[in-house]
Amino acid sequence: MSGSLVVNEIYLSLQGESTYAGLPCVFVRLTACNLRCSYCDTAYAFTEGRRRPSDEVREEVLRLAATFASEALPVVPIAGGGRHRLPLVEFTGGEPLLQPEAAAVMRRLCDDGFTVLVETSGAHDISVLDPRVRRIMD
Repeated sequence: MSGSLVVNEIYLSLQGESTYAGLPCVFVRLTACNLRCSYCDTAYAFTEGRRRPSDEVREEVLRLAATFASEALPVVPIAGGGRHRLPLVEFTGGEPLLQPEAAAVMRRLCDDGFTVLVETSGAHDISVLDPRVRRIMD
């Protein structure tokens, strides 16, 4: 990957929403959103962030996921029949689909064996996403 993303933050936490609630998840919060929803809890992601090479973003996700790669943790089945100790990566924002390179990074993480989620408003074309990416429309 040779592109870049404007990233607000990347962190490890527990998934708090969807059918994946309670599972460990690496969150990639991207900068920028074209909407101003009154209920938004991450307005700081509208403008705060820094441009990072796509490979660097992927490496940070892998590094954070490795902290959970312990024999003491259960192995969880993931998309495509694979198994991973930390299966989830969620792209959120802001609006992830405002950054065209996001789709390529998501595809690469799917190739790496992660279950990738994207939280989107649905205001942008989701057909650019790899079919393995799970869409959360909010």
